Amino acid sequence: MTGSLNMIGYGLSAIGGGIGVGLVFAAYVSGVARQPEAQRVLQPIAFLGLAFTEALAILGLVFAFIIK
Repeated sequence: MTGSLNMIGYGLSAIGGGIGVGLVFAAYVSGVARQPEAQRVLQPIAFLGLAFTEALAILGLVFAFIIK
């Protein structure tokens, strides 16, 4: 087998990032549905979770190109 498995690793990290974003916003929507007055508190936390999850996916892309 020839080629590099780096892109397969990045694909797996992108799938993980997608699942993570889905879980973060599912928890956010569930929390706001239960207590609408807590929306101002939960929204920044949800966006912070989104940023961390996407940063890990971008880090996976960087590692896929660095490690050859």
